[in-house]
Amino acid sequence: MKKLIRIALVGRPNVGKSALFNAICKKKISIVDEAEGITRDRLYAKTESFGTPFELIDTGGMGRKDDPYGDLIYRQAEIAIKEADSIIMVVDGTAHPLELDMQVARLLHRSKKPICLAINKIDNRSQQATLYEFSSLGIEKMIPVSAVHGYQIAELIEIALKDIEVPEIVEEENLLPHVAIVGRPNVGKSTLLNALVGDERSIVSPLAGTTRDSIDTEVVFKDKSYVFIDTAGIRKKQKEREVVEKFAYIRTEAAIERASVCLLMIDAIQGITTEEKKIAKMIEDAKKSCVILLNKWDLAKGFRMEHCLKGIEDEVPFLAHCPKICISALNKRNLDKIFQNVDEVLASYEMRVTTGQLNKCLTNAMQLYHPPVLGGKRLRVYYMTQVSTKPPHFVLFVNKPNLCEPTYQKYLVNKLRETFGFKGVPLVFQLKAKQPQKNAPEQRGGGMDRDLQFIPDSEDE
Repeated sequence: MKKLIRIALVGRPNVGKSALFNAICKKKISIVDEAEGITRDRLYAKTESFGTPFELIDTGGMGRKDDPYGDLIYRQAEIAIKEADSIIMVVDGTAHPLELDMQVARLLHRSKKPICLAINKIDNRSQQATLYEFSSLGIEKMIPVSAVHGYQIAELIEIALKDIEVPEIVEEENLLPHVAIVGRPNVGKSTLLNALVGDERSIVSPLAGTTRDSIDTEVVFKDKSYVFIDTAGIRKKQKEREVVEKFAYIRTEAAIERASVCLLMIDAIQGITTEEKKIAKMIEDAKKSCVILLNKWDLAKGFRMEHCLKGIEDEVPFLAHCPKICISALNKRNLDKIFQNVDEVLASYEMRVTTGQLNKCLTNAMQLYHPPVLGGKRLRVYYMTQVSTKPPHFVLFVNKPNLCEPTYQKYLVNKLRETFGFKGVPLVFQLKAKQPQKNAPEQRGGGMDRDLQFIPDSEDE
C-alpha cells in the first residue's frame, strides 16, 4: 500500500483549524465550537482535491498555558508536524499576529517542511488589505481563506501540494474491518489504542473525558489491517451539559454505526455500570457484533475471573454470547487475543448458513421441544431460511406468527447459536406467515411442510 501525502493543519487555539479541516474534507468530522481548546487529539481524514488524494491531519491549538492538556496537545501537534509532508499554518485574519502565532511559525520553520499560511476568516475582499501584517511570520506562501464560506479552499490545497511528489496509485481502505472502542470515560480506551498502534495516537490523561472526537487509526497485526476507532466516553445524562460532550455522544453513536465490531471496555475493578448497560443497548440496537474487554485486570484483587464474567452476563443478557477478555492496556497484557476474537466475531457476522442446514437444526429443535398450544391451536413451522448477513437475518415461515411465543423464539435462537456458533453477533429473527396455496389440501400436524419448496439463499442486502 503506497502512503498518501499528509498535510497537517497547525496553529494557536481558536483560529478555525477544525472548521477548515471540515471544509477541506467536505464533511463534518472535527468538532467545531466557539470555545477554545476543543480539539485535543490528532484527527486524520482521507480526501482529495481535483483528483489528487491526500490525508489531512487536524491538531489542537498550540500554546494555551491555562489548559491542563496543553503539554499533551503540543506533543500531538509536534507528532503531526513530523508525520506531515506539507504544513498549513492557520491564523485568524480578523486579529493581528500574536506572540503565539510567532512561536508556532518558529517551530514550523525549524521543521524544514513546506509551509503555507492560511489566513482564515476572510469573508470579503475589503479585509485583505491588512494581510501584509502576517508577512512578519516569515512564510512566503500566503493565501486568504474562509472555512465557513468555502472561500479559496481549493486554491489553498493547490499551494500546499505544490512541489510535492504525488503517488500514482493509492490502495483504497474502505474494505478494511472497522473496530470501535467504546465505553464510559477513563476506562482506558485511548491507552488501548496507543498500545495497539505502538504510538501516542491519542492523548492519555487521568482526567475523565479527555477524548472528544472519534479517531480512526489503521492497525496492522500479522499482516492484516484493521481500522480502530477511538471514541469519547459516554457520560451520564446530567453530565452532558457541554455542547462539546453532546457532540461527542453523537460521534460515538456514529462510530458504532460505522463499525463492524465494537470493543466494549469495562473497568474490571468497578464492574459493569449503568453507562455500560446503555452502551450495550446501543450496540444491540445498531445490530453490531461485540467483544467485551475487562481492562485494568492487573489491578484486580480478591475476586475470581469466573465470578466477574458471570456477573456481566447476569446484568446484560445480550452480552452473554459475546467473547470476554481480561486485559491490561497499560501493561499490554492479552492484547493479541483481541485480534483473534475480532476475527472470530467478524466471521460470525458474515456467516451464511444454507437452507438445508437451517432446517435440519430446526427439525432437531422441534423434536426436543414442541411448540406450545395456545387457545387450542398449535404453531406449525414450515421452514427457515437466511436472507442476509451483517448481521445474520433469518426468516421463519409459520402458519400464524402470533402463535410463536417470545420464549419459543428465544429457544430457537439459542439453538441456532448452539449449532452454528454466531459468536458475539446479534441475530435478526423474523416470523412470516406462509401464504396458503390455492386448491392445496389442509395438512395436519405440526411438522415440516414437505410440499413447500425451500426458497434459495438470496444475496446479502
